[in-house]
Amino acid sequence: MSMHVIVGAGPVGSGTAQQLAEAGHDVRLVSRSGRGPTGHQRIERVAADATDPAALRELTTGAAALYNCANPPYHRWPQDWPPLAGALLATAERTGAVLVTMSNLYGYGRVDAPMTEDTPLAATGTKGRVRIGMWADALAAHLAGRVRATEARASDFYGPHATRNAMLGERFVAPVLAGRPASVLGDPDVPHTWSYLPDVAAALAVLGTDERALGRAWHVPSPPPLSQRAVARRLAELAGAREPRLRRVPAAVVRAAGLFSPMLRELRETSHQFARPFVMDSSAFTATFGVEATPVDDALKQTVAWWHSRTAA
Repeated sequence: MSMHVIVGAGPVGSGTAQQLAEAGHDVRLVSRSGRGPTGHQRIERVAADATDPAALRELTTGAAALYNCANPPYHRWPQDWPPLAGALLATAERTGAVLVTMSNLYGYGRVDAPMTEDTPLAATGTKGRVRIGMWADALAAHLAGRVRATEARASDFYGPHATRNAMLGERFVAPVLAGRPASVLGDPDVPHTWSYLPDVAAALAVLGTDERALGRAWHVPSPPPLSQRAVARRLAELAGAREPRLRRVPAAVVRAAGLFSPMLRELRETSHQFARPFVMDSSAFTATFGVEATPVDDALKQTVAWWHSRTAA
């Protein structure tokens, strides 16, 4: 088995580290804090600044793949992503490690049909353009023969360890399970694709270990789209909670709150994702690698179990 270096120890980076370690690979998990999953002898946690090309190159030398699972603060993408992505790309070029980037769907912008990997990257917003630029640089280096690169794109995360700011994170799941009203953005009844965090990690582990992944982007296997209301109802049913009550946050309130919250201010660029159908087609990944999305009920049962265990703790 081989060595894999992962930058970013959040839910995606830590989950990918566990997937790779369980498959018998050695993993070096790099973050500023040096945190990450404990108890697995194949996972080494390292505190380092990944924007330092020399330090990152030393940590990556001899590795088979380098994974970009970092997540700078939402409102600082234009400042924080270029040096970080540049350091990762330069490191992959100098060490020969495959560069696997965790990305999202922002680059597509507003769409009127299900997104595939061939959908044009036509976003005009700041965050979408940042993501487009990162992939354009990596793909150009790949086509020039300087690196071997691939990219995973997922929709909004859900499942165990989903962050507080995730649309189906703490602000959504906790009140639904407790029988309290849950606040939602946009139209709670439009279909939306959701990506289960363990499926995201599994997809990254595949992309970093299979030569067929190189030179293109891939959509993470994700189940058929569900509205926020449908997710809430199924969560409540599985948990034995009361019928969920969803409270739609008016756009004017979000705009006003954005005057004080950088996070909420940045949501304006992606508000269209919850105002109209936002559907991702991930069939190419399944057809190529034989990996399917976890069934929604299984994923939601795991989510309920994790939240209950967290509450009990």
